[in-house]
Amino acid sequence: MRLNIVLKFFTLIVVSLCFLSACDNTRELRAEVIRIAHSHTRTHPVHLGALAFKEYIEEKLPNKYNIEIYPKENIGSNEKVLELVKQGSVQFLIVSSVNLESYDRSFALFSIPYLFVNEKAFESFITNPIIIKKLGVNVDKNGFIPLTAFFAGTRSFYSKTPIYKVDDLKGKKIRVQAGPFNIRIMQAFGAISIPMSFSDVYKALEQNLIDGAANNEFALVDEEHGKFAKYYSYDKHQMCPDMFIVCSKFMENLSKKDRRIFEKAAQKAQEVEIKAFHKGVHEAKTHALSLGVKFIDVNIDEFKEKVLPLHKEILYELPEIKDLYEEVLRFNKHELQKEQAQI
Repeated sequence: MRLNIVLKFFTLIVVSLCFLSACDNTRELRAEVIRIAHSHTRTHPVHLGALAFKEYIEEKLPNKYNIEIYPKENIGSNEKVLELVKQGSVQFLIVSSVNLESYDRSFALFSIPYLFVNEKAFESFITNPIIIKKLGVNVDKNGFIPLTAFFAGTRSFYSKTPIYKVDDLKGKKIRVQAGPFNIRIMQAFGAISIPMSFSDVYKALEQNLIDGAANNEFALVDEEHGKFAKYYSYDKHQMCPDMFIVCSKFMENLSKKDRRIFEKAAQKAQEVEIKAFHKGVHEAKTHALSLGVKFIDVNIDEFKEKVLPLHKEILYELPEIKDLYEEVLRFNKHELQKEQAQI
């Protein structure tokens, strides 16, 4: 009798545990899959920022969302994934501001050469929530919302032959991000612009389809462009952030609580990415030096002179970015005042 009672009790416990386990598995199976895409390697600061975003969401909302990160354009090119974000089949994309210009001309602001006086002014600008909100005013038309911006340093030229002065760019085939103003910048420098996807640059350098490109130092080592481009010239002609964008329909359908957590996660991702960038860029330069890359300091004023007229031209063509441009000037002025106060 007692044995039967014990066996029944034991059976009940086992069945209960199995039921609870099944419930947990069901909840996990029902977790909504969230996709984040970007074009960088798994060691790049952008990926580290995406990981911080994933960890924060899954910690604060356990079993509710399953965050999948797709690096290196594994889902497709930025242009293709951007369309998927608008449709909602991919929820998040970390992409250069240049790739957003054709959807929203506000992002063309960052294509203006020599826009910021230094990287501190640039970082202060893109980490200001009010600026991010202003960049997202056309959400109804765009189908995406900029959640935050990642720091992508300064874009300078790297090539197979040295660039010491502007004239050294004449006739050189330089890969650029797709965007009308990048093409005009190269024309002003005397170079030939070759628009292409970031993932295609390695093969283009290898096969001598291009002479060089423009990017920060990470491209030399993370993407191994330093195997072919042995000269990096610090002309510092552009500062373009990587925008962390999200499908607007996805955000609109979140509860207020979940939306706040996603927004907080984006802020955390930005903090992690910026810290990793500042630390990693010096390591990238050291690595590039070991590959035989030579870093060249140039007369930046000589390069500026060629492209500064584009400021007026772009503002004339895009009057909608005038307010943001004036905001940049205020950030520049504030940064210069801080520098002078420290002298």
